[in-house]
Amino acid sequence: MRNWVLELAEKTMEVGKIRNFYSKIGVAVVELTAPLRVGDKILIKGENTNFEQTVESMQVEHVNIEQAEAGKAVGMKVKERVRPGDKIYK
Repeated sequence: MRNWVLELAEKTMEVGKIRNFYSKIGVAVVELTAPLRVGDKILIKGENTNFEQTVESMQVEHVNIEQAEAGKAVGMKVKERVRPGDKIYK
C-alpha cells in the first residue's frame, strides 16, 4: 500500500528545495523553482521530513515579502525541523 503523502506529492507541484536550516530561530532558506505566496499550503517532504504547513511569512534580505518567483532564495519560518535537500510541494 502506498503512502498517502507520497501520493499527494506526486499530484502536486514541486516549488522548491531546502538549502539551509537555522534551528535556533526555526527558519529555512528555500531555493524556489516555482512561485510561492504567503498563505499557500505546502508539504515539506524528505527522507526524515514529512509535514504540511501554511506559509505564514517569507523574507528576502530581512525584508518581509508577500510572494516570490522561481529562482529566488527566501527565508521562511517552518514549524518543524527540515534538512537541506528536502523538497517543498504546493
